[in-house]
Amino acid sequence: MDSQQASRHVAAEIESVGTLMRSLSGRYEGIFAELATTLHATLAQSGTMVEAARDAIAITEAAANSFRDNIPNQPAPACSSGCSPCCHLYVQVPPGIAALIADHIEASFTAVERAALRERLRVASDAFRAVPDPARLRLRCVLLGDDNRCTVYEVRPLSCRAFTSRSLPRCQQVVFGDAPDGGVEQNAAHFRIHTEATFALEQVAKARGLPSAQIGLVVALLEAMHEG
Repeated sequence: MDSQQASRHVAAEIESVGTLMRSLSGRYEGIFAELATTLHATLAQSGTMVEAARDAIAITEAAANSFRDNIPNQPAPACSSGCSPCCHLYVQVPPGIAALIADHIEASFTAVERAALRERLRVASDAFRAVPDPARLRLRCVLLGDDNRCTVYEVRPLSCRAFTSRSLPRCQQVVFGDAPDGGVEQNAAHFRIHTEATFALEQVAKARGLPSAQIGLVVALLEAMHEG
């Protein structure tokens, strides 16, 4: 093989791989398009917004787990049970999520625990109302247990599920330290999966003539528990 033949061979091989990579890139994007289509079609058939929220969580869990198990080069999270800096951030929820959590609390908490939670919710609600921008307030989540574990983990909000980090020290710096405006590096695909689910719940609520905007978890849960 002379140099011209070798050059053509190498160039052709690179072209072939490039074509394959472009095809795979399109199929990768197609994952999220298919996820969005599936979410909207499934949630539109859910009987209530609570059922829609439960269905959205089930679909996102399946998608996130499959991404973790099957798509290579996913960043390894530093998150672990009992790690809770992100549980001091302001959380918003789309329609259905707060009511789903309220149902879980009604079924799983004792009357004393529910009363104590309502009081924590009222205190937190007052704290959020007292500041111009509640997103800047660092407040321990009212659903966090004494062991720093979520007491409603099975039905935790989509935004809580979406948040991941590759560095606990970075989380602590952003949440508790001197970098309140800085960010934490996310697993982009994992975050996008949960963003699609949030948007789908908003759209389903809007289609049903219901309030569709996200609202703070504390206010939404306090309202849902009072209704319960």
